[in-house]
Amino acid sequence: MRIEFRDDRDEPSLSSPVDIADLEPLAAATLAAEGLEGDIEVAITLIDEPSMAALNSTHLGRVGPTDVLAFPLEPLTPGAAPAAPAGGPPTNIGDVFICPEVVAANAVAAEVSFFDEMALMVVHGLLHLLGYDHTVDREAEQMEQRERDLLATVGRTRP
Repeated sequence: MRIEFRDDRDEPSLSSPVDIADLEPLAAATLAAEGLEGDIEVAITLIDEPSMAALNSTHLGRVGPTDVLAFPLEPLTPGAAPAAPAGGPPTNIGDVFICPEVVAANAVAAEVSFFDEMALMVVHGLLHLLGYDHTVDREAEQMEQRERDLLATVGRTRP
């Protein structure tokens, strides 16, 4: 399993410093708990507000930055791990983009720690890549419960 974390922000804000080493085990635990193993790849990139606003506008038609966006490469079903072809190239499940500055503002508003909110965004983004969604209430409840379960495995709670 290969999880590529990148910080593409030009100047990370002092209010939203991110220690990627703290998030890598969470991402790996999330993928493993969802049954992904072997030659699986995913990229998680930290970006600034203007970059997130551009992605949000281009791909969702929404104005302004958001906290997390996920771009799956294959349509997946929650709970059904993709099969990596034997002897073939790694299976890339997609890309997650997180805007720590928006996450920091959300953490303040929710009265939770920045790290708890960042942990939620990592899990949330990865679950989107794996087919989870929250557009209807039933799906939202399923996704939120899965987030709670996964965060609990690393001693975190869902804000």
